[in-house]
Amino acid sequence: MFEQLTERLQAVIRRLRGVRTLSPEELEEPLQELRRTLLEADVHTSLVRELVQRIRLRAVGASLPSMLLPEQFLLKLIYDELVGLLGKQWVPLRSASKPPTRILIVGLHGAGKTTTAAKLALYLRQRGRHPLLVSCDMRRPAAQEQLEHLAATIGVPFFRLAGVPDPKALVEAAVRHARLSARDVVIADTAGRFAVDAELMEELRQLREVFQPEEVLLVGDAMAGQDALPTAESFHQAIGLTGIILTKLDGDARGGAALSLRAATGVPIKFIGTGERPEALEPFHPERIVCRILGMGDVATLVERFQQVELVRQPSQQSDEVTFETLLEYLRSIRAMGSLSEIVRLLPGAPQWLKVVQLDPKALVRAEAIILSMTPEERRNPHILNASRRRRIARGSGTTVQEVNRLVAHLEQMRKILRQWKQGRLPLGLSMKGLLNN
Repeated sequence: MFEQLTERLQAVIRRLRGVRTLSPEELEEPLQELRRTLLEADVHTSLVRELVQRIRLRAVGASLPSMLLPEQFLLKLIYDELVGLLGKQWVPLRSASKPPTRILIVGLHGAGKTTTAAKLALYLRQRGRHPLLVSCDMRRPAAQEQLEHLAATIGVPFFRLAGVPDPKALVEAAVRHARLSARDVVIADTAGRFAVDAELMEELRQLREVFQPEEVLLVGDAMAGQDALPTAESFHQAIGLTGIILTKLDGDARGGAALSLRAATGVPIKFIGTGERPEALEPFHPERIVCRILGMGDVATLVERFQQVELVRQPSQQSDEVTFETLLEYLRSIRAMGSLSEIVRLLPGAPQWLKVVQLDPKALVRAEAIILSMTPEERRNPHILNASRRRRIARGSGTTVQEVNRLVAHLEQMRKILRQWKQGRLPLGLSMKGLLNN
């Protein structure tokens, strides 16, 4: 996500390190580079011009706080302006005063409306809500079947009414069904087009009038670049959007749509899609996104993913003793959080060292295969793993003895760290008190 933008902004930051004063002459070159970077990322021209001008006005002649270098001051200005461009803070979903809360999903063909509707339903279910999915797309072949299949995959009810070709009657029936079945959210997917047209907008206007949604969410393709702007503006003028969900950010190297939509339309970006998995939908926190763009990582999102995984773990699986059974549990937890590269990119400084460190996406799969090739006794008591047992495990898992040995060594290292932690000390001289205070 934002790989090209991050890489170019890192180059801008490196140029800032040569700035010694906040004079117009010294600032000209790095600010011109920032302007080129944002334009190449498909940020709207007028927004780039305004942003660079605001940074220039705030920087030139400013008195620096003590112990703050010019480069650090400029980086803070860039951070502040990008966060302001994206809306400053996350805007959560609205809730109805009387359930169910109604959410209307709109957008063009190919943006990922149906998949996003299912992702949003899963997101809400994981947070204690009881969503109901309904498809109002009567035009696209098998559109209802697709959403019904996705609903079954994520364990969310799907409402279908045979012989009802009118989307307005369908959503009315869905709301009645939700009230009778104690569903507190109704998510309605709608028909799309390959381009905005009057017929589509009229259909959506009528559907909105009948459905009376608390949220009208436009699903936008981040890879559309500046083409996303007129689309969002057309939908907003015609039916009144309350939020935007950006999809395909995992495949978008530029990210200009994310930087432009909020400022250009005034409509907040509420969620972003970061992959194909049903769980790959996350709230759009501007400050976290800017930290990712500037290569500072996103530890807050990483912690939230860990916490979400912890919520679904069974208490019986937790243990103070680190064994291969414990390691297997954590390997599966990590895989549930997303791909290894996706997780690593949330760490500070990841863009730099990912250039020199090659991540093996199958490493976790091989480690799990090795553990599953062990007997229950071997998993609980790693000290019994002699040479013959390790050869058998390697054959059974399709790996090598060297890989088995490395995994055993990793487990021993984890056990050592745990012993140090229990004794109140950690490697590198870190104490528990120091960690808790930071």
